[in-house]
Amino acid sequence: MAKGDDISERLIQFAARVIHLCNELPQNPAGRHVAGQLLRSGTAPAPHHAEARGAESTADFVHKLKIAVKELNESEVWLRIIVASDMRPASRVNGLLSECNQLSRILSASIKTARNSDAPVNSS
Repeated sequence: MAKGDDISERLIQFAARVIHLCNELPQNPAGRHVAGQLLRSGTAPAPHHAEARGAESTADFVHKLKIAVKELNESEVWLRIIVASDMRPASRVNGLLSECNQLSRILSASIKTARNSDAPVNSS
């Protein structure tokens, strides 16, 4: 397994779990709005990470990973809104929230490492 494949797979699985959750949200105006927003932000980190792995420079790598982290941060907010508005029970969303936070911390650490070293560009 190449370096970065494990996090890549986790991001893909996170996106798949987001898709499943979005399909469970109410089919009313609020549910459709939240589902659309979460669908966009929750499925974006995996392709951004893939782009980062093919980055042409450390600056490009950092930039693409920062976008992935921003999307994870947005996803966290939408997940919290789902719980706060009782669209789904916290027990259904907490695992996804935890994974979202873990992924954000991992990518943030990769950004810090890339900034502080001469690490190869493909080292997430």
